[in-house]
Amino acid sequence: MEIREYQRLLGNVRPTENQLRWFDMEMYAFLHFSPNTYTGLEWGLGNEDPSLFNPTELDCDSWVAAIKSAGLSGAILTAKHHDGFCLWQTETTKHSMKSSPYRNGKGDVVRELADACRRGGIRFGFYLSPWDRNSPYYGTDAYNDFFKAQLTELLTGYGDVFEVWFDEANGEGPNGKKQVYDFDGYFELIRKYQPHAVIYNDHSPDVRWIGNEEGKGRHAEWSVVPYELCHRLQPVPENDPPVAGTLSYIFNKYDTIGDFEQMIYSKKPVFAPAEVDTSLRPGWFFHPEQSPHSLEHLQRVYLSSVGRNACLNLNIPPMPNGRFHPDDIERLREFGEWVRNTFSEEKNLMRNAAVTVEALSETQRLYDIRFDGPKKISYVELCEDIAMGQRVSSFAFLKAMWKGAVQRFYDDTTIGHKKICKLDTETDDLKFLITGARDVPHIKSIRIFGE
Repeated sequence: MEIREYQRLLGNVRPTENQLRWFDMEMYAFLHFSPNTYTGLEWGLGNEDPSLFNPTELDCDSWVAAIKSAGLSGAILTAKHHDGFCLWQTETTKHSMKSSPYRNGKGDVVRELADACRRGGIRFGFYLSPWDRNSPYYGTDAYNDFFKAQLTELLTGYGDVFEVWFDEANGEGPNGKKQVYDFDGYFELIRKYQPHAVIYNDHSPDVRWIGNEEGKGRHAEWSVVPYELCHRLQPVPENDPPVAGTLSYIFNKYDTIGDFEQMIYSKKPVFAPAEVDTSLRPGWFFHPEQSPHSLEHLQRVYLSSVGRNACLNLNIPPMPNGRFHPDDIERLREFGEWVRNTFSEEKNLMRNAAVTVEALSETQRLYDIRFDGPKKISYVELCEDIAMGQRVSSFAFLKAMWKGAVQRFYDDTTIGHKKICKLDTETDDLKFLITGARDVPHIKSIRIFGE
């Protein structure tokens, strides 16, 4: 296959409808809540007394209100973490709400949150840890059936689910063996019972890990990545890439997973966008000695996640009483206010701009954006029509200077679903130049925000 032909192939790998809906959510909440909330651990041991878990003031409607104040559009609850304690009325184990004093053993945190999400108009999802440090089946062939029974309960008993979240933690079982997870079987159940949900997992073709938990996206974030990255348990197809090579070493933490220099060795490109998962506090679970990160920290996280072609999954850990800490509620409100004010349509300078577009070549475009006078520009938000594929590989901004001179002052790489560029400049004539693309670029929208 010729190199240019392969570039076009990459530019035409397209997302599923599920992925498009997921991308449009942009931000949602992660809720780490388990016996760890009461013990101070991050990874529970599995031998915790279920009577520890007693959120006497649980109010999931207040959770949803705080989540919405931050502009988050959904919530993912840790229905079961590594300690194996189930936050719902499961038939699979007594290590669950059935053995908690909350509501006299009749409590169901999953149901309370799912119902609150529906009332509040946000979407519901759940995390189910494959690693279970309490189950006697873990490390045996019977465990996958046990896990599938839990998964089926959650998929069928709580309404629509937008995302199912698995991680890769894998401890030693009672027979000294590591558990071999039947991810293919897990995915099959999700497709059967929740066909509109996306799956987050290192083996999933839907949504993948960004590679860190610090809220940092890649400078060049491609949604089109090698098949070998997302299908480690399945055989690689036999299609010949343009250049013979190997991707046996590739891992999500690498910065170059979607670059063309990597992609030419892939047997098959796939559309698998990134999720940035990070926490409002230093820990994933609530620790009274910790405080929420600063507003400035959350601003950087937003620009490095939503602003770099990813979705943000922001963890908010409830306190032992079942409520969010007042400091967390206030930080979420401040963050949501900053996003709404900074990127409000009222501040969009494109509303009164004159725009001309010139095709310089098949893959290059020049957008000349003229204002009715000098404007102070803080941010430019670019969006590709990713339903057509992610194509732009490099672009620049230029501005008109005195006596007809033009200054090129900003260079960047990918765009994708959304790219937010911090310019901090002033001009009456801004030029957006697409310098390279994998096929004909399709820009869905440009918004320019000033002071």
